[in-house]
Amino acid sequence: MPIKNRLSDLHDEIVGWRRDIHAHPELRFKEHRTAALVEDRLQGFGCDEVVSKVGQTGVVGVIHGRQDTVGKVIGFRADMDALPLQELTGLPHASAHPGQMHACGHDGHTAMLLGAAKYLCETRNFDGTVVLIFQPAEEGGGGARAMIEDGMMDRWNIQEVYGMHNWPGIAVGQFAVREGPQMATADFFEIKVQGRGGHAAMPHQTVDTTLAASHVVVAVQSIASRNIDPLKTAVVSICGMRSDSDTFNVIPDLITLRGTVRYLNPMVQEQIISRLTSLAENTAKAFGAAADVIYTPCVPPTINTPEAAQRAADVAHAVSGEVIRDQDPVMPGEDFADMLAERPGAFLFIGNGDSAELHNPAYDFNDEAIPAGCSWFAEMAEARMPVL
Repeated sequence: MPIKNRLSDLHDEIVGWRRDIHAHPELRFKEHRTAALVEDRLQGFGCDEVVSKVGQTGVVGVIHGRQDTVGKVIGFRADMDALPLQELTGLPHASAHPGQMHACGHDGHTAMLLGAAKYLCETRNFDGTVVLIFQPAEEGGGGARAMIEDGMMDRWNIQEVYGMHNWPGIAVGQFAVREGPQMATADFFEIKVQGRGGHAAMPHQTVDTTLAASHVVVAVQSIASRNIDPLKTAVVSICGMRSDSDTFNVIPDLITLRGTVRYLNPMVQEQIISRLTSLAENTAKAFGAAADVIYTPCVPPTINTPEAAQRAADVAHAVSGEVIRDQDPVMPGEDFADMLAERPGAFLFIGNGDSAELHNPAYDFNDEAIPAGCSWFAEMAEARMPVL
């Protein structure tokens, strides 16, 4: 089954929803307008149940098929939140809110799942139940975990769960998925380097935190290259340095480093934490300073269930005729991993074409991907729960 004609007919309408959401971005757990739009559309389509405020600002819609002989329930997830970033696209539908934009395509994900919802409500050509999951706070906010802790999986008896994310560099209408790890973990850390501040013209009377922190930055780079098995990919990045001084002639008392850790194999986390702590503490000590490491696990690797990944790939091939089944894993993180830790399922990529990269102020979701994305959700429901 290629792209469904009905969804092609709905393209302009779905684009309108997408661009409206894009123009009104909302940050994590503040997606009130977006959630209200989703709720209104789902009710208008005739969903059998629509529940808001799941996991704070999440929305869940339920669609029953024309029959239910085996009690199968499949969840489809889309994320709704935007990023704290100033948009630079200059498009007519650009963000109306300074410092906020949909730079990751969550507007497109939400619109595609809404399009599939409208089609599934009209046709109901499946045997079972579809649960539509519109998730808040994917961008570092723990929205997936919030919905899970609010009882979503058990309340609606979700048995399998699937999600989709656009990916620049993959052709529009093409899909990519793999068995096993699809995306990396996303852990965060802070290193507080404490010295003794003073006058920059008399550094001998200080314990120079800037010098100590700079050596910590260099030392930490050895973790991935010298401590982790090369066959177990890891990334440790220092992404920011902040001091309690903002002048030209003061050596600060405190420097705070911030960074992220990414890996595909959960077994390396303990090793990274141990080395990060040891290197920071001992390097700072060598310069007379002290270091305190605060390590925060955020989301685990996104690991696709092999059988579910195969099903997702087969449906993607049926929709577009093009699917990359051996997609290399990527190092960005995705909190859909928390849902996959609760239920079998898969996460796949849909091509966004030759666009700006994700999290770039020039990025925009490619509306030409919408028919394929909607069709994948719809066909996944019909193929996984066929009416016999």
